[in-house]
Amino acid sequence: MNKRPIRILLVDDEDVDRMACARALALDTTHDYTVLEAQTGQAGLQRIRTEQPDAIILDYRLPDQTGLEFVASLHASANGKRTEPPPILVLTGHDSSTIAAELMRCGVSEYLIKDLELQYLKLLPAVVHRMLQTRRMADSQRQAVAKYRLLVEQMPAITYVYPLRDDGDDPYVSPQIGMLGYSPQDWTAGRAFHLSRIHPGDRARVESLLAHSMESGKPLRTSYRVMTREGRHLWFRDHANILRDDKQRPIFLQGVMFDITQSKADEQELQASREALRRLSAHQDRIKEQERKRIAQEIHDELGGMLTGIKAYVSVSIARAQRDGRAVDVLLTDAVRLADEAIAAVRRVIADLRPSVLDQLGLWEAIAWYAEQVESQSGLRHKCLISPTAKVSTLDPDMATMLFRIVQEALTNVTRHAQASMVTIRANTNGPTLELDISDDGKGIDASKFPIGDSWGIFGMRERARHLGGDLIIHSEGSRGTAVRVRIPLRAIHDAPQP
Repeated sequence: MNKRPIRILLVDDEDVDRMACARALALDTTHDYTVLEAQTGQAGLQRIRTEQPDAIILDYRLPDQTGLEFVASLHASANGKRTEPPPILVLTGHDSSTIAAELMRCGVSEYLIKDLELQYLKLLPAVVHRMLQTRRMADSQRQAVAKYRLLVEQMPAITYVYPLRDDGDDPYVSPQIGMLGYSPQDWTAGRAFHLSRIHPGDRARVESLLAHSMESGKPLRTSYRVMTREGRHLWFRDHANILRDDKQRPIFLQGVMFDITQSKADEQELQASREALRRLSAHQDRIKEQERKRIAQEIHDELGGMLTGIKAYVSVSIARAQRDGRAVDVLLTDAVRLADEAIAAVRRVIADLRPSVLDQLGLWEAIAWYAEQVESQSGLRHKCLISPTAKVSTLDPDMATMLFRIVQEALTNVTRHAQASMVTIRANTNGPTLELDISDDGKGIDASKFPIGDSWGIFGMRERARHLGGDLIIHSEGSRGTAVRVRIPLRAIHDAPQP
């Protein structure tokens, strides 16, 4: 088996002791030791600089200095070069726990006492092996930490570790914290500093979520604003986990903060754009309703009046012919019939454009009247259940029109698609909310499969509900029918601003 080559520096002024140590190391079956020697501390330090051994075996008492002085000089030199000194095993003839503790505190890895029975020589290979293995493990750990930090410090995000106990490690934050105007040292100066820099409007919520994570063990997933050194705020998405010990006690919080300031700005701009489009759509609906009302009025006054006049003239002619005993011209009789049909058609057009009952009697009477019209034309039976509290609700005329159009579109969909025999319209108030339901007993629908281009009616209903500050939900359970549920805040109905 190939033995691993190791360079050992023996620093001891006793020739016999050096020979004994070299012989003991030669008996090791796992390592092939190359032994370098030095008789004084200064000579040993010089050989370390030139030979760079893997480990050092050091006699505590040297002619020119003590082992503590040697270790101090070695570490001072290594710190100046920002390198890690070789591990040190100290041999001492003084059975003193104080010296041993001081040696370990100063950076010595192992120590052995030179006993008269020379047992330390038998232990020497195993202790050196343990010391080298510990160093290799420490080096691997440092490399892993260095790779981890290199990785996280190249990420476009802030990585942090905060201890959750007073006896925990120091907090850590990656250099990306500089985007907030702070150095890592500034940010980790106080353990509560992170929370103190959260925007006051978000702090209580974040603290509550953090407490819930610590109690439940669930990850922390939230977004909040953080104040920069200059007093501005940036938006961050924080993904953090609570790490616990074997007794499930929180040890530290480890997380990653992603800067989402731009996406938040884009989101707010998009939201503002959507709200503007909704207001524009509502404004256009209002103009459309006003134009419908104007056209309906003109048709009623102009065309309706002319048709009524024509019918009257023809009827007078028929009456005169009958009075004079003359035969009535068939064309005149047909003209009266056609005038009646034209007048009925005008009334239907006027009702479609703007039911006069909506302006004269209000929303609920208009809905009941329209449901009766649908029943007479399609045979779809209906029930209108309007609660007393809904009837006494004061509705803005424009809002009443929007609710009427929602019901109108819903009934149109029922007659066209549901194959239903009964539709029920319910209106009620639940605290500060107006609840309006249109349900049928038809075959049901799968609203999630509707492409926008094929369901503009549903889209329009939803947008009208949203403009009123509420929402519209379509619920269907297959053959058990479909329900359109509208929930509108009464305050929005009463106080909605005009665009």
